[in-house]
Amino acid sequence: MSTATQSDHITASEYLLSENDRPDGVRYEYVNGKVYAMAGASRNHNRLCGKLFNKLFNHLEDSPCEVFQSDMKVGISTQSESYFYYPDIQVSCENEDDQYYNQSPCLIIEVLSNSTARTDRTEKLHAYQQIPGLQEYLLCSQDSPSVELHRRDNSWSAEYFSGGDIITLNSVGIELQISEIYDFLT
Repeated sequence: MSTATQSDHITASEYLLSENDRPDGVRYEYVNGKVYAMAGASRNHNRLCGKLFNKLFNHLEDSPCEVFQSDMKVGISTQSESYFYYPDIQVSCENEDDQYYNQSPCLIIEVLSNSTARTDRTEKLHAYQQIPGLQEYLLCSQDSPSVELHRRDNSWSAEYFSGGDIITLNSVGIELQISEIYDFLT
């Protein structure tokens, strides 16, 4: 996430009106009235997202769950906070009714870069914890075979996996071999 594009606060409704179906293709995230331009992604970022999306898509194909890539927003609203983010990957097993964002994903995955790691581990972790149905939040390094998993049923404490480890995502019932999803690094 980069710096705010304007100093004035806008409402979530104003954001959605300007964001959905943007003709210029530029994407912005919304954080409590501020709008932030999205940065581009590296080759490794795209490779890792592709691997994860493919594995989840194939695994969930005959289930009520759907996997979405980075063009689908997640909307989060509490009494005092409002967010719209574009996670790298998300899975929702609920009947979502908005065309442009989900409110009830069970799994969110972010691929870390030097410019996004702090925000993904702090601001987004806090915001995503406000989603009642979210069970797991997976953070993946784009440059080394290492992942960090936060689970609701573990009080959102971080669990770390690398190399030859196998990670089980309980939210969608899949096991992932870390070395296999990072085989493009070898």
